[in-house]
Amino acid sequence: MVLGWIWTGLIAVSILSAALTGKGGGLAAAAMRGAQSGVTVAISMAGGLCLWSGVGRLLEANGVMEALSRLLDPVLGRVFPDSRKNPDLRKSLCGNICANLLGLGNAATPMGIRAAKALKPPGSPTAGDQLCRLVVLNTASIQLLPTNVAALRAALGCPRPFDILPAVWLTSLLSAGLGVAAATALGKLWKS
Repeated sequence: MVLGWIWTGLIAVSILSAALTGKGGGLAAAAMRGAQSGVTVAISMAGGLCLWSGVGRLLEANGVMEALSRLLDPVLGRVFPDSRKNPDLRKSLCGNICANLLGLGNAATPMGIRAAKALKPPGSPTAGDQLCRLVVLNTASIQLLPTNVAALRAALGCPRPFDILPAVWLTSLLSAGLGVAAATALGKLWKS
């Protein structure tokens, strides 16, 4: 609701400024170019999204996601202790994290929602420590292949859309590590 008011205000100020300065034609032309560019980028990104979602489905069908989930299981058991006794939660968490690792954020969302529902303390109006850690991990989203960003870079004409890999690896590992450490420390501090 608030964001809608902000956007409306920005558009109103732009139109008013263009009218007062006599540059309404320039504003209209820029709006049309921006709309055309937006459609072009959206179509280009949809192709990349379809490609990587298909790759994700193939990895799942061929057992690669299951192998990744077995690889992640010891770490998940420490970060999310409830996953040790709840196989459905473990499956949702592993699927969510594996999809995020592969840069398939849209595919990760349903599994993340399922995991969040399972992690919410029953009858409590607040989020527990494990749910907070899940939110932090999904926000930081460690990515081995930032497919959505690469698709956007390719759509905008970048000749090497994956040349950002080292920076993405470093920043996502640092942000996820620091985020989980902060969530764990604050969870312990809050309880005392």
